[in-house]
Amino acid sequence: ELMEKYFEGEEFTTEEIHSGLRKGVLSGAVVPVLLGSVEKGVGMHTVMNMIFDYMPTPKDMHDGVYRGINPEDESETERAVDENGPFSALVFKTIVDPFVGKISLFKVYSGKARKDMEFLNANKDEKEKFGTIFVLRGKNQLEIDEITAGDIGATAKLQYAETGDTLCDKSNPIRFEGIRFKKANLFMAIEPKSKGDEEKIGTSLHKLKSEDPTFTLERNKETKQLLIGGLGNMQIGVITNKLKNNYGVEVELADPRIAYRETIKGKSDVQGKHKKQSGGAGQYGDVHIKFEPSQEAFEFEEKIFGGSVPKNYIPAVEKGLIDSIDHGPLAGYPVVNVKAILYDGSYHPVDSSEMAFKIAASLAFKKGISEAKPILLEPVMKVDIKIPEEYLGDIMGDMNKRRGRILGMEAAGKGEQRVKAEAPMSEMFKYAIDLKSMTQAKGEFTMEFERYDEVPKNLADKIIEEHKKEEE
Repeated sequence: ELMEKYFEGEEFTTEEIHSGLRKGVLSGAVVPVLLGSVEKGVGMHTVMNMIFDYMPTPKDMHDGVYRGINPEDESETERAVDENGPFSALVFKTIVDPFVGKISLFKVYSGKARKDMEFLNANKDEKEKFGTIFVLRGKNQLEIDEITAGDIGATAKLQYAETGDTLCDKSNPIRFEGIRFKKANLFMAIEPKSKGDEEKIGTSLHKLKSEDPTFTLERNKETKQLLIGGLGNMQIGVITNKLKNNYGVEVELADPRIAYRETIKGKSDVQGKHKKQSGGAGQYGDVHIKFEPSQEAFEFEEKIFGGSVPKNYIPAVEKGLIDSIDHGPLAGYPVVNVKAILYDGSYHPVDSSEMAFKIAASLAFKKGISEAKPILLEPVMKVDIKIPEEYLGDIMGDMNKRRGRILGMEAAGKGEQRVKAEAPMSEMFKYAIDLKSMTQAKGEFTMEFERYDEVPKNLADKIIEEHKKEEE
């Protein structure tokens, strides 16, 4: 109707403009573009009025019904947007206020949220209770008695609630699908500039993590580094600024250390002998062990005949080997995919002990791995990259420079390509930054650990040499 009126040269009434715009926005055919400045306070009322006039109400979305799962039996269930229905809401944001503590922002899907009301956290299967509920107006918190279906509100100091959790009526439970956040793809090692802030930094980072689900925090058990992860260097910068400005903790960032592995390509047959005599009872343990590659992380086999190593000392030999695998002879990294076969040895009826045989086994391990063509292994990541197709050549060339390998490509929508590749972790630390630069921030990627591969000899030599310098 509007098109006919337009081509006939007739003017639209204000009501027709509003009605047409609203229908277009609801169908997705029209996307309003507005200009404004938060800093100068320009255009804010226009934005709010446009949202009020043209954006969908809760009843316009999903036919006014939100679907979820009944946590009691995992069956499908639903909630209509009805203020008289059973209460249900979704926590969509968490704020950690230095003075108030944790503030949970939630949208009520059905029923009403009232202060002092008890409810169920369907994700945690824990009962909680609202204290004061309020709405936010900038920095101001306006207390109210209830929040009805379709509105958003906030409450403080919920014990279990996190972003993405469903809050609901205890007798009518439902769990909505949480918000799908992108996974962190840029990781940095972080430590406080002042040693006195070590405990403080952990507490502060956990508070920031509760605010931002895309921010990750983990302690690498091997490298002992504290790692933070985000969606790019800007987010990492925001985190470090908040640590300084909000919590008074200054930090230093560095590339994470790589968790290399060591293994063997050949076989060896060695003796490990520990003999010590210093007056009184001595120490004596003697083992002959063969080492060879294995598909298992570590295998131990005993082929002793004739009691050359008494049965009661064999567990000590195995323990000595297991205690040794965490520190390989090349660069001190854990040793994997090795089989050890204990086939001979000797003992002393007085001086032999479990400790002596553990030491003998560790000596055999160090010698045996060194003589079995040891190599260094590095983690290889599986990478999934989505980019506009005009950047395909740049992405493929860059991946080759990173010692990567293209596994395949496929269309990923209009004018976009998905590239599947694999590359060493050591080459991918700053990929989030580089991909943004190469694609004008139009590309995105995910990666996950795939396997361990042999490090090229020229690079392995450098890693081993650096380890020797650190040992000195």
